Amino acid sequence: MKYRHRILGFLGIFAVITFVDRICISVAAKEIQADLGLTPSQWGWVLGSFVLAYALFEVPTGAMGDRLGPRRVITRIVIWWSAFTALTGAAIGFKSIVVARFLFGAGEAGAYPNCSAAIARWFPKVERARAQGFIWMASKLGAAISPLLVIPIQHAYGWRVSFFVFGLAGAAWAAVWYWWFRDSPREKPGVSAEEREEIGYVAPTNTHLRLPWKEVFARPNMWWIMLMYHAHCWSAFFFLTWFHIFLENGRGYTKTDLLHLSWIPFVCGACANLVGGVTSDMLVKRIGLKWGRRAVGIIGHGITSVFLAAALLTDDKLWTVAFLAVAYAGSDFMLPVAWAVCLDIGGRHSGAVTGAMNTAGQAGSFLTTVIFGYLVGAYGSYDLPLVLIVVMSIISTLVWLKIDPTIPLFKEDAAPPPTGPSLELTQDSAPTLKPVRT
Repeated sequence: MKYRHRILGFLGIFAVITFVDRICISVAAKEIQADLGLTPSQWGWVLGSFVLAYALFEVPTGAMGDRLGPRRVITRIVIWWSAFTALTGAAIGFKSIVVARFLFGAGEAGAYPNCSAAIARWFPKVERARAQGFIWMASKLGAAISPLLVIPIQHAYGWRVSFFVFGLAGAAWAAVWYWWFRDSPREKPGVSAEEREEIGYVAPTNTHLRLPWKEVFARPNMWWIMLMYHAHCWSAFFFLTWFHIFLENGRGYTKTDLLHLSWIPFVCGACANLVGGVTSDMLVKRIGLKWGRRAVGIIGHGITSVFLAAALLTDDKLWTVAFLAVAYAGSDFMLPVAWAVCLDIGGRHSGAVTGAMNTAGQAGSFLTTVIFGYLVGAYGSYDLPLVLIVVMSIISTLVWLKIDPTIPLFKEDAAPPPTGPSLELTQDSAPTLKPVRT
């Protein structure tokens, strides 16, 4: 096994823990609301406080990873979020749980930008989308198993204990990560010279890379990517926050129903993540980088838009979860490609660029999370907020037509001249082998 694949496996465990920690509050929502006496609008702020902090700290923590390396920054992130996952279980009322979730979001901010920075350092460009697909597949498996873990713990010990358990799991992972991982293949004993050559150019580690933000935001490509991801997160975060509550209160699910059926969309999403990443990398080799990324984004979110709308037209328990499963699969088919595009254009600043994209996305997550609670409180309908989410999904689909991953933000981040036969990716054509003079 190549060393970069071992790193990918370890990052997959990281992704599982991340989403278990996120989803456990949604699974336990009904019990927490009853115990702490929270209204739907207050619950929207409980969920939204995490997203708000996550958005605010995403860019600086992503940029920190570019400067200091993902080894140290991811360690800090996981220890912080694990502490406040555990402290969520100690909440005694509305204010305390909002503060705990806000600080949890501040700690977890930058998790996936730094994961992307690690992929950018350890994987060649033609493998990055599938690497991102594996990470996001693992995250959705974490979301899928969350009810299987949380509900039995709740029944045996109460909702608070589940947060203590998951906090300990994250701290254990962080200790092993800091001991084992290195920021560059050059720093890691056991990586062969052949694999280093396959990986190609790797940005120097432990250097203070400063990102010229004015130059970044002068590029229309960056704004289109941010708009695409902002609109995407309106639907994506519904599944991470209100989905289980929607099934219980909007479609009459019991806890037994949740245990048996609520995992289905996340498993479908997990599979779609891996397929989307692999599909994009295959298309990049055949039709070029531009449409190899763009086609997956358009098809994925187009499916999401159609099947979210279909879920609005049925009250049947099985059809609801079936339509939502396909909708989530479409969204996750697109997801690794969105993150791969940031690596395509971001180069050495991939952590900051993915952080900027994710900040725009989390602004959408915050709005959908809070607005959902207010709409339910005002109109008593769990379907009405989905109408707005469908509209945003359609917008995300259309914006993919404007995104061009062949245009890097910085000329100095272009790949260096190869030293042997090279695979050149052209903008609108399949890659061709070109001999290189020695």
